[in-house]
Amino acid sequence: MDQRPRSRHSGILTKAMLIRAWLWLGMLEAALVIGGFLFVLLRAGWSPGDATGAGAPLHHAYLTATTMTFAGITACQVGTAFAARTSRASLREIGVFSNPLLIWGIAFELVFTAALIYVPALQGVFHTAALGPVELALLATFAPIVWGSDELRRAWLRRRDPVCAR
Repeated sequence: MDQRPRSRHSGILTKAMLIRAWLWLGMLEAALVIGGFLFVLLRAGWSPGDATGAGAPLHHAYLTATTMTFAGITACQVGTAFAARTSRASLREIGVFSNPLLIWGIAFELVFTAALIYVPALQGVFHTAALGPVELALLATFAPIVWGSDELRRAWLRRRDPVCAR
């Protein structure tokens, strides 16, 4: 409410918003998710060109890698959900728990993702594989990295223009 309303003639999508979503957060999420995929495959002994299809020795590693990709996208979106709550203010100012529906939505998303990954009947339908502690530890860093990078970007913006803090 401290800011002036946007002009009637300006669009909902702005250049700054698209740069933030696609170039900043999107590219970071893509790098994390691809890194997670490759981490799982390389850890299993995969080399480019190795067969990963059904019946291949690396097929389970491939299923685990694609599951890591799915879970990585989910984790990155949790970080994005917290980052996208404001374009300038820090999450500390807004409060992590100030939007209970967001917290419930994230909780549902995580439970649903866990079900797709760990419930055997759903594993067969969605071709997922259980993630181990090493993969989960790596995955746990994705949301804080996405949120933290945007938090740093917003801190930089606040220092540049202290008048427009939110």
